[in-house]
Amino acid sequence: MVPAADPKNTKPNMILILTDDQGYSDLGCFGGKHVETPRIDQMAQEGARLTSFYMAGPVCTPSRAALMTGSYPKRVGMAENVLVAGDAKGLNPSELTIAEVLKSAGYKTAMFGKWHLGDQPEFLPMQQGFDEFFGLPYSHDIHPFHGNKSHQFPPLPLLEGETVIELEPDADYLTKRITERAVQFINENKNSPFFLYVPHPTPHRPITVSPPFRKDVPAPLKAKLALEAQNQTIDYKTRDKMYTSAIAEVDWSVGQILDALKQQGIDNNTLVLFTSDNGPKLGKSTPLKGKKGSTFEGGMRVPTVVRWPAAIPGGMTNDELMTAMDLLPTFAMLAGAEVPADRVIDGKDIGSVLTGKGKSPYEAFFYHNKNQLEAVRSGDWKLRVKNRRPSALYHLKDDIGEKQNVLKENPEVVARLREYIDTFEQELAENIRPAAITSNPKPLSK
Repeated sequence: MVPAADPKNTKPNMILILTDDQGYSDLGCFGGKHVETPRIDQMAQEGARLTSFYMAGPVCTPSRAALMTGSYPKRVGMAENVLVAGDAKGLNPSELTIAEVLKSAGYKTAMFGKWHLGDQPEFLPMQQGFDEFFGLPYSHDIHPFHGNKSHQFPPLPLLEGETVIELEPDADYLTKRITERAVQFINENKNSPFFLYVPHPTPHRPITVSPPFRKDVPAPLKAKLALEAQNQTIDYKTRDKMYTSAIAEVDWSVGQILDALKQQGIDNNTLVLFTSDNGPKLGKSTPLKGKKGSTFEGGMRVPTVVRWPAAIPGGMTNDELMTAMDLLPTFAMLAGAEVPADRVIDGKDIGSVLTGKGKSPYEAFFYHNKNQLEAVRSGDWKLRVKNRRPSALYHLKDDIGEKQNVLKENPEVVARLREYIDTFEQELAENIRPAAITSNPKPLSK
């Protein structure tokens, strides 16, 4: 018998599942033949593929800062660097995150996975609106076995709330443990509206996979992994060969979450959005150009699937331009919460766009590499600039791979897009909110 959901809970639940460094075509429903993702593909059949969905940064910390605040990374002072252990910098506590906005509307909030917006006590998730947190403060490669031996990182901490409960947890089991916590949270909060954020550490290098998902891993590779464990080392290149296995385990995780929603009778009234924090390091961004760290499409346009049976028609492909910054104002609208009015929020309410009834609200979307603005998209046109000078123009509808530079043939388009850049950069300079810097930062330890 399916448990009945609380009839008083008419506000939709929101679940945001984020992977780390997954490419545009690293899903079956986005054309990937090298991966098996049946549950996410089914999610797309029952919902929509968002084929022009962007992160606002091409690497971890900037993209997550934008997602959490609804603002460009440069606006909130988080565009410049990927944070590391004991970093003095973090997302300013004065920022209002998605979690804080939804809490104001009575939502339970939880995060299980990778944070990467500051590891000092005042920057951690439970200081940024989350009722529960289990996971890592940053990427799982920020530890003593980092592939670059010039780095001297402390042991990797695993946190429960704000307490370090383990040092150097077995990263091969993180996807499993994160998924179990997500399912537990759904089961415990089925009668109240909730926001669940599941940012998986995988498939960021080094690739991690639990034993049940290694059935296709060749015996010699398994032997190397066993030796790796004995020697307390990480063989990055050996692990790279398990990339598709890591994607398969993520797909399993999505299935567990969707199954829990159905078992608790809250499936119809829950919006689930699956996406990646930026382009791939190892995976494929076909047919896009560029990978992680790039402001070509492959670095910032990410594979995205959204499912909400009550509102989004099944089997839809939605190519309207949307961004991760839009989630804060959109989720606020759905929850009946107030969007912060005392600051610039760059994201837009895309509620009608998600349901296929509206058009993209963007006149222009801007691509930054660190603090440098490198491109702007308006409609189907994308202008790249170098040292503030136009360097290339692409018509993305006809040339999604950014292969044909049509700059010289379209001076009027170039002039219009340059004007967008000039106006935006002036406005941004007048409305920057700094990141926070703490004194005497220390790495987390037990």
